[in-house]
Amino acid sequence: MKSSRMLLLGATALAVFASQASAKDSSDPIVIPTHNWSSQIVMSHVIGQLFQKLGDNVEYVSTDSQAVYEAIRLGDAALEVEVWEGAFGASFDAAVAKGGIHAAGAHEAITREDWWYPMWTKEACPGLPDWKALNDCAAIFATPETGEKGRFLGGPVDWLKHDAEKVDALGMNFVVVNAGSAAALWAELAAAEKDKKPIVLFNWTPNFVEAVWKGEFVEFPPWVEGCNTDPKVGPVPEKVYDCGNPANGYLKTAAWDGMQEKWPDAYKVLTKMSISNPLISEMAKLVDVDGMEPEDAATAWLDAHQDVWKPWLE
Repeated sequence: MKSSRMLLLGATALAVFASQASAKDSSDPIVIPTHNWSSQIVMSHVIGQLFQKLGDNVEYVSTDSQAVYEAIRLGDAALEVEVWEGAFGASFDAAVAKGGIHAAGAHEAITREDWWYPMWTKEACPGLPDWKALNDCAAIFATPETGEKGRFLGGPVDWLKHDAEKVDALGMNFVVVNAGSAAALWAELAAAEKDKKPIVLFNWTPNFVEAVWKGEFVEFPPWVEGCNTDPKVGPVPEKVYDCGNPANGYLKTAAWDGMQEKWPDAYKVLTKMSISNPLISEMAKLVDVDGMEPEDAATAWLDAHQDVWKPWLE
């Protein structure tokens, strides 16, 4: 009797194990969000094409880069391939605190996002990269739109970089003008290059820009925990954002909590994905310099770097 019961329990355990071992990804499409900068779009197609190699269905949906974390938390999207600490860390952390989303992994890449200028600008304002020197040179960045004040060309509004708050906190003689897209930033930069017109704009690394235009980030008071939320932290009393952005930021991947159960094979690939600065820059270059469509750029990148991604599928 006891022996029969033990055999029954053993058989049940084996059945459960076999069920877990043979679990396959759902046939429902894996919803992958895309945003408004090239490396993220290409990387989304890279992971999507790898999922398709597993036999999964994939759907790409253009999504706001801040609201995406709420969408993932609720299961309306499955993942995010580029969680930048500086631009999206706060939104990601807020979603994690609510539950339903988690960090699936981290890229090898180290990120930085801040004010940046090409080297011909430094020739016109030799005190750079110090932010005080930049402020002293504000007049050389003036445009009809900004009057006597200098123009800082920021990224799209939905990136929430809080540049206007930084200008206010540090008492800078600048006006923040937001570009409508990443492509608009590079178009302005290319136009400025023709006449070597001084320009200061939002930039980030990894990005193709560093391979095309030599330049430097502006050095603001260093970022410390709380300088963007606590007026007591940072050099200017009673002000927040009186600091630069993190100079060594993370770049994570994120996933819906239900992804591991619903698409276990795809989830394993996502957790193994880790890409370096140069290889992410290459993704952006394929689109922004070479003019490829994102899905074609993803295919070309995968063809060129099989040694990188094949271990993710093992």
